[in-house]
Amino acid sequence: MDQLSFASLGYAAKKKRTKRDVFLAEMAVVVPWVALEALIEPHYPKAGPSGGRRPFPLAVMLRIYCLQQWYNLSDPGAEEVLYDICSMRTFAGLELGRDTIPDETTILNFRHLLERHELTK
Repeated sequence: MDQLSFASLGYAAKKKRTKRDVFLAEMAVVVPWVALEALIEPHYPKAGPSGGRRPFPLAVMLRIYCLQQWYNLSDPGAEEVLYDICSMRTFAGLELGRDTIPDETTILNFRHLLERHELTK
């Protein structure tokens, strides 16, 4: 089991659930994540045998894309909220101090992949 950071422990201990917390918790349940990932997976880059940087998990990138749609975030804006807003970072499956946050170019490339294969409709 992964160890939580001090920031995550503090966030977990907060008493009030914000509207954003409630919305994201509901979306985590009602969105058919497995089915969506199955549609995208054939087009998503795989880690190559020659090394190189491993792609971010598809589930993480898909959730970031959904955050962009729900909150009208640009690619740089999506990167920014992943650093600033714990509930969005948690929804995406990321932990500061443990995970690398995708940069705006990575987020842009994922969005373009979805558009190129007409998976945004």
